[in-house]
Amino acid sequence: MNKQLNFVRDGVTKLPPGFRFQPTDEELVFQYLKCKVFSLPLPASIIPELNFCNYDPWDLPGELEQERYFFSSKEAKYKTGNRINRATASGYWKATGLDKQIISRRNQIAGMRKTLVFHMGKPPHGSRTDWIMHEYRLVTVTNKDCNSPLAKNPIIQNYLNHHMDKWVLCHIFLKKRTKKSTEEEVIQSCCNDNKEVKKTMAVAVHHEPKIFDFMREKARITDVLSSSSSSSSISSSITEVSSIGEENVEESSSCNIVF
Repeated sequence: MNKQLNFVRDGVTKLPPGFRFQPTDEELVFQYLKCKVFSLPLPASIIPELNFCNYDPWDLPGELEQERYFFSSKEAKYKTGNRINRATASGYWKATGLDKQIISRRNQIAGMRKTLVFHMGKPPHGSRTDWIMHEYRLVTVTNKDCNSPLAKNPIIQNYLNHHMDKWVLCHIFLKKRTKKSTEEEVIQSCCNDNKEVKKTMAVAVHHEPKIFDFMREKARITDVLSSSSSSSSISSSITEVSSIGEENVEESSSCNIVF
């Protein structure tokens, strides 16, 4: 008899060096969740149990940079309703997009994968974060064309539904930003910075004080004074010439009077 391997220590998955847990959707639903729901042996005890609503995503057990998997029991949001509680201390998990159906080979039991995004704050005004959760659950196939007795027997369906409502499997990880999105953010940031710089320069130019150029003004005053002194010299010369002419006229007149 093979002994089941247990890689869970204190609620944290501990794998040997060189090993990574990277299951497909089908493996998670039909090899782990199905076995958990119906109390069957698991391939390996590698997924711990906890209620994800009791933790913010960054406080969950395990490494922050790694993808984490948990079995979580369904907790009703209200006592009289069937809605699942997905609120935490700092925010809430909000569903996005359409659920993905995962069908078993015998078309008897199917899995559904719901994608949720963690939002900080209170709904509906929470702020979106990069924390993502894939929530897997089991459902029964009710296709009328299916020949399986599970799809037609209501007693079996009720039995299955009762057990399937007990557990969900959560895959929680921090979304990695692509290089393209990072470059776009840098470019946008640079554009915003350039806009701020241009705006500041425009304001500075608009309010730029007028600087008095003393050297230029001194040269201009000197030119004015020079031209003024030249004009004064010419005027004085004209005055002197006029005075000499008047004296000569007066002398001539006096001479004429004497004779």
